[in-house]
Amino acid sequence: MEQGEHSMYKWIMSTIVMVACAFGVYLLAAGMPQKPHEEVLPAGTELLKITATNFNFDQPEYHVKAGKTYLIKFSNKLGKHGAEFKGMNLNFNESHPSQTFKFDKPGKYEIHCSQMCGQGHAQMQSTLIVE
Repeated sequence: MEQGEHSMYKWIMSTIVMVACAFGVYLLAAGMPQKPHEEVLPAGTELLKITATNFNFDQPEYHVKAGKTYLIKFSNKLGKHGAEFKGMNLNFNESHPSQTFKFDKPGKYEIHCSQMCGQGHAQMQSTLIVE
């Protein structure tokens, strides 16, 4: 191999390595998950999250303040569930996962699963306490 051919192979190889590195960096940057963004709530609105798993809500009691407006967000982690707030005309499920609501009346309200979810359905309950 002559001196000129050796230089040409070095140049080609270094170019290929640089292109591969640049492509790798591009793929890493383009494939990264987006940074989670905090939800911006309207002024005076607070967030109430309710998560359902198989035959349980994520908390035995949820506490809210009377007179405050809340964005209620319901989600299923495991199973197919809903959440109905007795005496409040609030019902959440996969097709209706969120709603804004002002809790005016203090008291304790039962939350139960509103979708037949299996043998633990009747015991799937929690309590909302409006203070």
